[in-house]
Amino acid sequence: NLSKKSRYGITALIDLAVYAKDQCVQLSSIAERNNISVKYLEQIFESEKGGLVRSVKGPQGGYLLAKRPESITVADVIHALDGSYLLEDERSVVSGTDEKGISTAIQKLLFDQMNDQTDRLLKQLTLRNLVDSSMEYSQVGQEMYYI
Repeated sequence: NLSKKSRYGITALIDLAVYAKDQCVQLSSIAERNNISVKYLEQIFESEKGGLVRSVKGPQGGYLLAKRPESITVADVIHALDGSYLLEDERSVVSGTDEKGISTAIQKLLFDQMNDQTDRLLKQLTLRNLVDSSMEYSQVGQEMYYI
C-alpha cells in the first residue's frame, strides 16, 4: 500500500505541475483544490523533501517544482516521503534457520520479483505521465451536448 503521505504528496506535485507553470502556488490553494489539510501539506513539503520542490518567500511566494515533471518519477516521490517502497527481505522476518529453504524460495520467487516489477514501474512512471493522464480523465464526462 502507498502511504497517505505518498498519495497526498503525489497529488500535490501533480497540482504543482498543473498550476505552477508561471507562478508560485501556495499550499492553501493546493489544499483547497485537492481537499487536503494545509497542516498535512506543510509536513509533506517540509524542508523541500528530496529536491522535488522549492519554496519562494514573500507575498507572492509559494512552491514550484524544482525539476521538470518529466524528470520526477513516482519512485523519487515515494522515496523522498517514505523511504524505501520495496518489500522486506523475507529471510530477515522469519526467525530461525532456513533448513528447508522455504524463506529463501519465498524471497527469490516472490518478493524479489515483486520488488523488481514495482521498482521498474515506479521508476518509469513520471509526474508528466500522471499530469497528462489526469488531464485526460478530467475531460471524461464533460462532453457538451447541443440541441
